[in-house]
Amino acid sequence: MESRSYENYPAWMVIISSAVAVSIYAVGAYILAGFGIPVSILYVLYCLWVEVGVLKGSCVHCYYYGKVCGLGRGKLCSLLFKKGDPQKFIQREVSWKDMLSDFIVSLFPLVGGTILLVREFTWLLVGMLTLLVILFFSGNALVRGAFACRYCEQREIGCPAQKMFSKQQA
Repeated sequence: MESRSYENYPAWMVIISSAVAVSIYAVGAYILAGFGIPVSILYVLYCLWVEVGVLKGSCVHCYYYGKVCGLGRGKLCSLLFKKGDPQKFIQREVSWKDMLSDFIVSLFPLVGGTILLVREFTWLLVGMLTLLVILFFSGNALVRGAFACRYCEQREIGCPAQKMFSKQQA
């Protein structure tokens, strides 16, 4: 099986992967707005904090720093932070604990939406919760499996997430 990676990903892949992420944040913010705009704003700030953490903790060390990566973060990272050490990316160990902040992005609105449903049932809220679950699980799986990770040069060089998920399948 021939492996093909991108030096810079096509714009359409970046648009799709970015749209999934932004949609998760937007749906989550909409759901949590049921508790008031300040709660929704806090949630969006949390999402921003998670994204900045990924940029500072991983993207600065990635092969795609300064390039167009599958998730659209490589160029953005180079505008905000100085380049890190590529060896740190390869040597990093990733566990489920490291991914907790990403899960919380969907967990907050899922729990909040469930509480809101108990208070007052609406089909719109059921639809938004369903959409959030689909985007978080299926959308992210599609983006990473079919686009981002599949054609990633960093995966070929060494990716801690790839190592973690490979162990899970073994």
